[in-house]
Amino acid sequence: MGTSSKIKALDFYRKIPKDLTEASLSGAGLSMIAAFAMLFLFGMEFNNYLKITTTTSVIVDKSRDGDYLRIEFNISFPALSCEFASVDVNDIIGTARFNLTKTVRKFPVDPKLNRAGPEFHSGPVPNIQSHGDHFTVDQEGAAVLTTENFDSYANSYPILAVNFYAPWCYWSNRLKPSWEKAAQIITQRYDPDVDGRIMLAKVDCTQSQDLCRRHHIQGYPSIRIFRQGHDVREEHGHHDHESYYGERDTESLVLAMEGLLSASSGKGVLALDDKSKESNGTLKRPAPHAGGCRIEGFVKVKKVPGNLIIAARSGSHSFDASAMNMTHFVAYFSFGRKLSWRMVKEFRRLAPYLEAKEERLTEGAFISEHENITHEHYLQVVKTEVVSLKTNEEYKLLEEYEYTAHSNVLQTRQVPYVKFHYELSPMQVVIKENSKSFSHFLTNLCAIIGGVFTVAGILQSMLQNAIGMVKKVELGKQH
Repeated sequence: MGTSSKIKALDFYRKIPKDLTEASLSGAGLSMIAAFAMLFLFGMEFNNYLKITTTTSVIVDKSRDGDYLRIEFNISFPALSCEFASVDVNDIIGTARFNLTKTVRKFPVDPKLNRAGPEFHSGPVPNIQSHGDHFTVDQEGAAVLTTENFDSYANSYPILAVNFYAPWCYWSNRLKPSWEKAAQIITQRYDPDVDGRIMLAKVDCTQSQDLCRRHHIQGYPSIRIFRQGHDVREEHGHHDHESYYGERDTESLVLAMEGLLSASSGKGVLALDDKSKESNGTLKRPAPHAGGCRIEGFVKVKKVPGNLIIAARSGSHSFDASAMNMTHFVAYFSFGRKLSWRMVKEFRRLAPYLEAKEERLTEGAFISEHENITHEHYLQVVKTEVVSLKTNEEYKLLEEYEYTAHSNVLQTRQVPYVKFHYELSPMQVVIKENSKSFSHFLTNLCAIIGGVFTVAGILQSMLQNAIGMVKKVELGKQH
């Protein structure tokens, strides 16, 4: 009993006999108000506990040496043929890659940017070693074609090989002796009046501009193989004609032409396909279906200032800079890994202000008022990193890149191009999701309950005192 009494002496909450307490309407009303206040404040505190909070900071970019940045794009050129369109990248530390094809796709498009055929497989850059024979041509052997007689020749011979050239072109002049000599040999072996299966011809593109434009000739010389007006069925669809990229000496040209005859008659192996197994690469490819090209895909670059360049390139063709138009339309141009819609939703949950972000080049149209105009885009890229509290590794760390773009045009005497010069900011934005302490929530909850209860008790006491004073005053007046 003594021990129990000592423990009871420590009671902070001593019971008051019920007989000594008295309920009142004012106390009941005040208690109800206090209860509602407790519920309201509890709801606000609980909602604040569940609410996501983030902190934003700017720090030095922690990218390590060797990290790569993905650049994804979809750009259409209404006047640049897929045959020579090249995607190149280089950077400030000396890295340079040309004619990227592994992660880049090309589709021919018409002037209205509508797709005009299957995907164009350009393959590796032809490594032509012999560009022609060095001798003087005494007699021309190739038939001269113009806009007026081209269709007649094309429909008269099962195989018509045409050299589209320009008199001012260095490579065309290198090819001329070999082409004329090969035409003479083919004419002697396969007399057009007797055999009539093959004809070698030539077109001066400075004189027959409409004809060359109709066949999408942009590089000189371009050797095309036509097959009597009907398409050649291949794995990727139908092709009106083909392009030849083989050696340009007389012997190679003659072997190639005779190989075409063997293939058309079903005898032997096609010389062009046979030689394609050599180091020269593929010598015969489908010719482009249209004069425009849509280039889409991605490239990976080092995280240093660099350039992505799209231009007409070839080591064995010349281009008329004054006739090239680099007008382009950007469907999208973005940096970084492409996020799924779930990841985008998670990203915007933590960084809602980024929902209205704008990629400056996307849906942009960049028109050349005339030919021989180079377009340059200067891009400044900033990385935003979002760190969430989710345990899923996919959502734990999200990255997104924003950029500003400034574009300029200039006219030069060189072959025009489109260049995207990018620079990454050395700083990055970090948005971090913050967790709230449950103990802090409980502490606030106790403070709410205790505070409201105490304030209500004080108000009740003041109210009772006021009522008591009023009653005393009334009794005094009565006496």
